[in-house]
Amino acid sequence: MRSHLLNDTTAEHYRRSVTEGIERVAAKLATTDRPFTGVAVDALSPRIDAIDLDEPLRDTAAVLDELEDVYLRDAVYFHHPRYLAHLNCPVVIPAVLGEAILSAVNSSLDTWDQSAGGTLIERKLIDWTTARIGLGENADGVFTSGGTQSNLQALLLAREEAKTDSFAKLRIFASEVSHFSVKKSAKLLGLSQDSVVSLPVDHDKRMQTVALARELERCKQDGLVPMAVVATAGTTDFGSIDPLPEIAELCEQYGVWMHVDAAYGCGLLASVKHRNRIDGIERADSVTVDYHKSFFQPVSSSAVLVRDASTLRHATYHAEYLNPRRMVQERIPNQVDKSLQTTRRFDALKLWMTLRVMGADGIGQLFDEVCDLAVEGWKLLAADPRFDVVVEPTLSTLVFRYIPAAVTDPSEIDRANLYARKALFASGDAVVAGTKVGGRHYLKFTLLNPETTVDDMAAVLDLIAGHAEQYLGESLDRAS
Repeated sequence: MRSHLLNDTTAEHYRRSVTEGIERVAAKLATTDRPFTGVAVDALSPRIDAIDLDEPLRDTAAVLDELEDVYLRDAVYFHHPRYLAHLNCPVVIPAVLGEAILSAVNSSLDTWDQSAGGTLIERKLIDWTTARIGLGENADGVFTSGGTQSNLQALLLAREEAKTDSFAKLRIFASEVSHFSVKKSAKLLGLSQDSVVSLPVDHDKRMQTVALARELERCKQDGLVPMAVVATAGTTDFGSIDPLPEIAELCEQYGVWMHVDAAYGCGLLASVKHRNRIDGIERADSVTVDYHKSFFQPVSSSAVLVRDASTLRHATYHAEYLNPRRMVQERIPNQVDKSLQTTRRFDALKLWMTLRVMGADGIGQLFDEVCDLAVEGWKLLAADPRFDVVVEPTLSTLVFRYIPAAVTDPSEIDRANLYARKALFASGDAVVAGTKVGGRHYLKFTLLNPETTVDDMAAVLDLIAGHAEQYLGESLDRAS
């Protein structure tokens, strides 16, 4: 079995195997004409259940044939222009090359003696990102597995900086459309169930700062401790950006940690046209960025950044076998000193390769394209009497609802929209997301593919309307 270990004697085997796999994927990408086949769980599960993992096929070609049957054929392909559902981006080729390299070399970014140059590359990218944000010379950060981990670490630091003898007194303020990981993080950090104060949003789904000011003052009057305000730069449902300068003023006035969840909106850091939409982010104490959303990177690639590098000490633990304290005096850079993780992939390499091949402007131009496409989609929806669109987009998300002319029962309209989404997914012709607004079911386009066109959106809207009308027609038949 040693012939399968990657080393100096198996380099040719490695080259042949990886090339064969790449050729299969390339062929699949070149011939995929729908984002999904529409396969159902009940159809796919038996094929996977029938595989005996204790009986290897022992041949790479045979395994790839099997993989075609159980995965590649029925995968959901984010690169297709009619994949319009979640915050999944098509990925750029330099990043995929970086993924292949980092997987083969398999560096672990916890300590210097496991990564060397990888450590310095990650640190350089952290410095690059904090400079783009404008956090100042004392800023720092670390790569993470995703926005949820980044938010958790940021709120851990905020909790430790809050200086209180009772976690029960701590309060976190976030808008009602902020990411669920804020409440999840509060629970993981041992805070009370009512520690997260949900604030109302305005018509554009932005945090109401009047409500924030009122709640901060109430917190003070009640003898509670405001731990953090989580401002969102790109909400998952609407792409809305909270009023960052006003929130920063209030945080400064009340001495509260300001965290900006820019997991989605971080693409504006590279934007050629729309960078001003996140003005005020430079005043944050911590920022979450997800390069695997709006920097067109493969999952996973995220980071948490902080204004004051010293606050990262709250995540620091020393182990004699890994990162003993003496290494700090010896100025040996161990990334585990900053991270919630120990073993950690060299995900930074993907962004490094992307910047060195495409440049920041290249990334920014791609993100600008999808933001501009969303504006065209909004115009399309606003002019179509079949649909109700919620808000004009700030980033690249559109939330809308099919409204039939002859049906006025909101529950029946809900069911029609749910059916249309399910039927569209089952057809494989397109994939869209769904959410609730005001208790009612809506559909969602999350536009992250510059290859998507207005014609693609128009065609998908026609498909949605057709499925909804089919459902309503059948519903009327059943009722008569």
